[in-house]
Amino acid sequence: MNDTPKKIAIYARVSTTDKQDVNRQVSELRTVIDNKGWILTDIYTDEGFSRTTITRPALDRMMKDSFTKRFDMVMTLELSRLGSNLKHMIEVVETLKQRGINLWIQNQQIDTSTISGMMFYSILTSINNYERELISERVKSGLVNARRKGKTLGRKTNLNEEVRNQIIQMKSDNVGMKKISKVCQVGRDTILKVWNSHTTPSELSA
Repeated sequence: MNDTPKKIAIYARVSTTDKQDVNRQVSELRTVIDNKGWILTDIYTDEGFSRTTITRPALDRMMKDSFTKRFDMVMTLELSRLGSNLKHMIEVVETLKQRGINLWIQNQQIDTSTISGMMFYSILTSINNYERELISERVKSGLVNARRKGKTLGRKTNLNEEVRNQIIQMKSDNVGMKKISKVCQVGRDTILKVWNSHTTPSELSA
């Protein structure tokens, strides 16, 4: 049995409109660490950053330090203090997990080093995947409905009779596809479509 005390890093965050003081978060978490007999190695605090801000100096520094295993566990007061949204939270937890670092969330009583903690994390991941699939299905459904209504989807093409003739002329002169695409401002598929529609009738009559 490994009796070596865990090395803990504290992460705390408050926004400019937050009534909670960052020192209160740290103090509460310090008490837990002392009661557990663990070792506090680092404190990372971001002040004046809202929950929706993904890039934060202290959070970025903490994730960088996790590479070198300076701590075994990250402790935070609430899950919302850590991530900007569900997707971001999962990315942070997953990155820490890959580096062998667990997460302790005090108010939700989550410890990813335990089975129940990992079960909660799995539920969060499932919710995130469900939301992503739901958005994907809504987008697909919207595209189908738009097509049914006769709406033109995708990027507007600049293909007209003048451009069409230019493509045919350049292709006849053995100009490369890349240059034709650049000069005529059309994609490779459009060039091939124009050229095939031009050459097919003559080939059939030959």
